[in-house]
Amino acid sequence: MLEKRIRLKHLLDKVTDPDTACRHIQNGTNVFISGFTAGYPKLIPQALVRRAKDGDRFKINLFAGASTGDAVDGILAEAGLIAWRRPYMSNRGMREKINRGEIRFKDDHLSRLSAQVRDGGLGKAHVAVVEAIAITEKGHLIPSMSVGNTPTYVQEAEKIIIEISSEPPELEGIHDIFIPEDPPYRMPIPIYRSGDRIGKPSIEMDPNKVVAILYSREEDSCAVFNEPGTVSQRIAEHILDFVAHEIRHDRMPPALPWQSGVGDVANAVLSGFIDNDFFQNIDIYSEVLQDAVLDLIDLGKVRAASGSAMTLSHKARNRFFNEIYRYRDKIVLRPVEISNSPEVVRRLGVIAINTAIEVDIYGQVNSTHVMGSQLMNGIGGSGDFIRNGALSFIVTPSTAKGGKISAIVPMVSHVDHSEHSVDVVVTEHGLVDTRPLTPRQVAEQVIKRCAHPNYRDLLWDYYQQAIRASGGHEPHILSEAFSFHERFMATGDMQVR
Repeated sequence: MLEKRIRLKHLLDKVTDPDTACRHIQNGTNVFISGFTAGYPKLIPQALVRRAKDGDRFKINLFAGASTGDAVDGILAEAGLIAWRRPYMSNRGMREKINRGEIRFKDDHLSRLSAQVRDGGLGKAHVAVVEAIAITEKGHLIPSMSVGNTPTYVQEAEKIIIEISSEPPELEGIHDIFIPEDPPYRMPIPIYRSGDRIGKPSIEMDPNKVVAILYSREEDSCAVFNEPGTVSQRIAEHILDFVAHEIRHDRMPPALPWQSGVGDVANAVLSGFIDNDFFQNIDIYSEVLQDAVLDLIDLGKVRAASGSAMTLSHKARNRFFNEIYRYRDKIVLRPVEISNSPEVVRRLGVIAINTAIEVDIYGQVNSTHVMGSQLMNGIGGSGDFIRNGALSFIVTPSTAKGGKISAIVPMVSHVDHSEHSVDVVVTEHGLVDTRPLTPRQVAEQVIKRCAHPNYRDLLWDYYQQAIRASGGHEPHILSEAFSFHERFMATGDMQVR
């Protein structure tokens, strides 16, 4: 198997075992790994944990493309091996340690991290640990199910450890690897349609940097997608009806590409295209491609789907590999600084759909911190798309915790996206297009159309009192702006009982 996958033959001499390979990682090492919900290394993290259990005391600084799964973030956090983590994670155990201050975490816009690595802003790239399906005759890497920041990590690393995955070799040819120039004389990224290929099918690598190669039979943790529930379906219906209405009235062109975040609502939106005859020849320009993308390709509704990674359920993953010949011409996987490039997102006119923890009555969005303090996951790529999309939707169920938390609040407890970046607010109850409205009009409509009925009177009372007490362009009562949050912290319910 390895002889077929490692085509530059002298690199076969670098094949070793995980416990030997991980000795290149010591206390304080900056470790840059592949992975963007998929395609992350699995053997080296396990070897590091074994080393720690044998009594070796060390910590590393871990940089990825985004979330990686329990096989990396989970086990390394549990073993207490991470000092720094960037830029995004979604592991519960790591989240708890970050919130206790035991792991230092910096939240970043995903499109910016590669450039920061290249300019040295994150320190030296000591070791890159990357997953690939093959090494070419020229010593270049064929990635697996994600690209993320791997091209830059491989370019900048002093040492490279490669985990050769047993993923089917038919993945070769699906990737489009392009590293943009850095300032000050940067040329435009020449993508004009979602499916444009502008780079190479492999990641350029200096074979002399390779210090170890491993063979891995480990698989990514497959996503679990629930069938869209009533709330997700209603949100999706609101979005699709609104966009169709705007197109029919010549307020937007019919061919704009779509982006959607990860999760049940995102899958519901894409699934909504299946039985909607209005939308045909869909282009997708996103970060992560999910199950519904394969369904739409099967129906002939997708012209091209561009992303940085594929996160599939077991069922969809098997279908993808069994029939990859049908998907290869439609799907492009790129570095995240290209999939999330603000320049490209704005030029293509992407329709962006991203989720929130809470939204306030004027349209500010908190997508990262529960009750203002407790990190959930991170901002991810939402800012890249919300700020630069031609039309940006922020979606959230109107309540959480069985109705004890309202997702519509007087003032968000943490701001990730300001009102200036948000075009449309959507819950299962309705949507508000904020673009033609003043802040006061936004507040009135968000309370009326988006808030859960159980919270509308409370929100309206707050808003009216703020007008009388403070007035101004965006009326607030500073002493009561967080009264919903304070009530929940005191009683476990935002409602007045």
